Amino acid sequence: MEPLKGLILSGGAGTRLRPITHTSAKQLVPVANKPVLFYGIEALVDAGVTEIGIIIAPETGDEIREAAGDGSQFGAQITYIVQDEPAGLAHAVLTAEEFLAGAPFVMYLGDNLLRDGLRGLVSTFIELEPEALILLTPVNDPEHYGVAELDGDHIVRLIEKPKEPPSNLALVGVYLFSPSIFEAARKLEPSWRGEYEITEAIQTLIDEGQTVRSEVVTGWWKDTGQLADMLEANRLVLEEIETDLEGDVDGDSRVEGRVVLAPGARIVRSVVRGPAVIGAGAVIEDAYIGPYTSIGEEVEISRCEVEHSIVLAGSVVQDLGTRMEASLLGRNVKLTRSDGPPRTLRMLAGDNCEIEIV
Repeated sequence: MEPLKGLILSGGAGTRLRPITHTSAKQLVPVANKPVLFYGIEALVDAGVTEIGIIIAPETGDEIREAAGDGSQFGAQITYIVQDEPAGLAHAVLTAEEFLAGAPFVMYLGDNLLRDGLRGLVSTFIELEPEALILLTPVNDPEHYGVAELDGDHIVRLIEKPKEPPSNLALVGVYLFSPSIFEAARKLEPSWRGEYEITEAIQTLIDEGQTVRSEVVTGWWKDTGQLADMLEANRLVLEEIETDLEGDVDGDSRVEGRVVLAPGARIVRSVVRGPAVIGAGAVIEDAYIGPYTSIGEEVEISRCEVEHSIVLAGSVVQDLGTRMEASLLGRNVKLTRSDGPPRTLRMLAGDNCEIEIV
């Protein structure tokens, strides 16, 4: 088998993460202070896949190009492929046909996180040479996913977002294909969603008697499309960090548990309880940072408590008088409480914000 190429899908509007994604591609929202997209690129390179195409949308493509560059920072070569409209995963495959040039490939959804990476999957695919290898995971709400019906290890059929799921095994956003997927994708009609569904293309392979294998995911997998999933992915990644204190901790502060403190970050008269990551140039002063928190670069947090949250670069959180938790703050957000009566809330909130006062 010739070497595999990689195809990362990084279009998509990110409507479920607004307002963060009004100004930023959802694949660049950081988990543990690293863009979600980068985890996917690193997983491909770790599995020996270094020639990578990234499908981008016209609206957010420039930002993704700027962040990932030519791939050299990852040990990869990145080619960017513009998908003019979000017409489904099978459409994205056809859009990338020239780049893939008849090679077998791994397709990875750019807002997914897979704990155990791709190395095992890639070696299984190379060893067994099926037409397709798909990854499955048990989920509680299979009606929201593409779902597999199995007969033993054999896939009988795939159904996209079924009203009555035949199993609880959902397709994870990782697929390995031989070039036969192109012919299958070309035979498709748009689905009820107006998209060319990859599940239907794989079903075509099954119906034609081609070999389609599946593996159930080991470790965890997360689709980071919603706030709760982002926070959970952040928690899962932070569970595995090692302490690395490069910034400054003054004598009146305590750092407990596993904490990464980037160069130039300062902790002043504060308690930081890991696992937590604090970005370069951030200042934590007279504050408490609790477990499962990621603080971005140049963030300032003073006289308040923050836990189980993601705070993006340049934001300021001060004097809240209550603990902030299970929250995601965008870039350059200012969240403060003014002194003295009357005790009112005063805020400037962008479109589609969600603010819950408890």
